Amino acid sequence: MEKIEKLIKERKAKVGIVGMGYVGLPLAVEFAKGGFAVTGFEVDAQKVRDLKAGISYISDVSTETVGALAKKGLLTATLDFSALRKMDAVIICVPTPLRKSKDPDVSYIVASVQEARKYLRRGQIIILESTTYPGTTKELVKPMLEAGPLKAGRDFYLAFSPERVDPGNPKYGVKNTPKVVGGLTPACTRLAGLLYAAVIDRVLEVTNTETAELVKLLENTFRAVNIGMMNEMALMCNKLGLDVWEVINAAASKPFGFMPFYPGPGIGGHCIPLDPHYLGWKMKTLNFEPRFIELAGAINSSMPEHVVARLGELLNTRGKALSRSKVLMIGMAYKPDIADHRESPAHDVLILLEKTGAAADYYDPYVAETDLEGETRRSRKDALKKIKEYDCVMIVTPHSCIDYADIVKRARLVFDTRNATKGLKGKNLYRL
Repeated sequence: MEKIEKLIKERKAKVGIVGMGYVGLPLAVEFAKGGFAVTGFEVDAQKVRDLKAGISYISDVSTETVGALAKKGLLTATLDFSALRKMDAVIICVPTPLRKSKDPDVSYIVASVQEARKYLRRGQIIILESTTYPGTTKELVKPMLEAGPLKAGRDFYLAFSPERVDPGNPKYGVKNTPKVVGGLTPACTRLAGLLYAAVIDRVLEVTNTETAELVKLLENTFRAVNIGMMNEMALMCNKLGLDVWEVINAAASKPFGFMPFYPGPGIGGHCIPLDPHYLGWKMKTLNFEPRFIELAGAINSSMPEHVVARLGELLNTRGKALSRSKVLMIGMAYKPDIADHRESPAHDVLILLEKTGAAADYYDPYVAETDLEGETRRSRKDALKKIKEYDCVMIVTPHSCIDYADIVKRARLVFDTRNATKGLKGKNLYRL
């Protein structure tokens, strides 16, 4: 233990990051900026080539930063997992999607741990960051790593630390977002905490791995449930003939006891649509029905259908059937001003529009193309110049670079599902 402590304190510990995506690359960059030699482990050959060439493929990390770190020899990448043997700390940052049945798919974790097990050596720190259900580190990862002669807490150190990446957030990144760490033993917690504290401003150590795993699920279940509540409020306001945005903004003026969340066409991203289902699945194995999670999930997943149905109603008031309409959908990313469109509700909205028979295009300055149901859909680059060709413009994801006042001025009908047109007025403008 003293050896790895010394290496960390002197910033001589070699850090390996398994999975160099939206979570792994920013974390690798932060360790490299802190003076640690970092190796990214990937199965994607293009990512490895890019990183070796000093090129970033993640919008939150600049190519200039990656290039400078690569030039100094602090950041590299490889397809060769045997190099894990040389690492003093191995941090696993791989995807954890859901199966179609909404059950956790931990196959990427399993594959990564199998590689780590092959090259596990005495004194290593192994940390899982991938979002997963409580018990994964202890019940799945630990037995796999202990299949050989080495034991966790004695020969190597095992911990869980949930990733807290918010793509496109200009204020909070890896360094200034507090890090939660829970180890299999107190020694595991302390060493993992020491490692993160070398590059992150604040580290919070919790009792065990299960607590750390649940922290992440609580954070995103909290958001999913509250967004679900606001989505249902939007449905109620529609029935009452009220403006949901005005109601929420007025409620937000209260300086205590209220935190504003906002409705929309659904929820997207790599966390909120998925994480509550991990917790729900786990609780069902314990014969506990997670009612809030189930209800919020049902409401949130129904929003794409609601906004398409509402659009149909609005077109009907103009004597136009949705099935015979030409619709421009603005936005494919799951949130404003980023290129990330994982789990974006815009995917479902576009598919539903087409299933009604509508002729639908999309425009997103950040998302040039996306694959939906086996087909590649491309952003229509000249769409904003051709507004008058469309029977309706539907705003699904607002971007700050788009002039919505101009769109309201020129479009026949505008249906804004995200309050991008706040403060604007027009007889042709409708909001969720």
